[in-house]
Amino acid sequence: MSFTGVCFGHQVLARLLGSKVTPSPTDAWELGHTKIYLSSIGQKLFQTDENHIYLHQMHKDHVVAPPSPETADGLLDEDTRVEIWGHSDHTTVQGLYIKGRLFTTQAHLAFDETMVNQEIDMRVESDDIKDLEHADRAAETAHLEHDGDKVAAAILRMFHFEDDGVERDGDRFNK
Repeated sequence: MSFTGVCFGHQVLARLLGSKVTPSPTDAWELGHTKIYLSSIGQKLFQTDENHIYLHQMHKDHVVAPPSPETADGLLDEDTRVEIWGHSDHTTVQGLYIKGRLFTTQAHLAFDETMVNQEIDMRVESDDIKDLEHADRAAETAHLEHDGDKVAAAILRMFHFEDDGVERDGDRFNK
């Protein structure tokens, strides 16, 4: 069985596997169009030679560190390798990956300009976002192109067991 999670789903799956999820140390939001630096596994997953992608963000809480077999209370085999596929200046764990099993992303692969602006407006109106200059800067980037299609393609490849060059081989994914 394979799982994927976006934003809060990323945080929930990480927490289920024993990771700590907390507000950012500065209590700042990560908003709008954001550069995410890719690890080598991220470059492989997104099939790019670039060392970064861009995605829209809308969060204050973040996963502090990746889960491990030691933190997962028996949910991960002891030889399971949990990868971080990318990080940003704000968030160390932008996404988690377990070959053929798990793909998460803190960022929103499907957000467009309208959605980003609506989310920002809603959170400013509810007084969740207090730094109005930061919110304005994020709204100004909402129209920029992002790489949500690359992330969606990587997720689909995982569900088809084509991620990271992996082919389905019997019980390997049925543990």
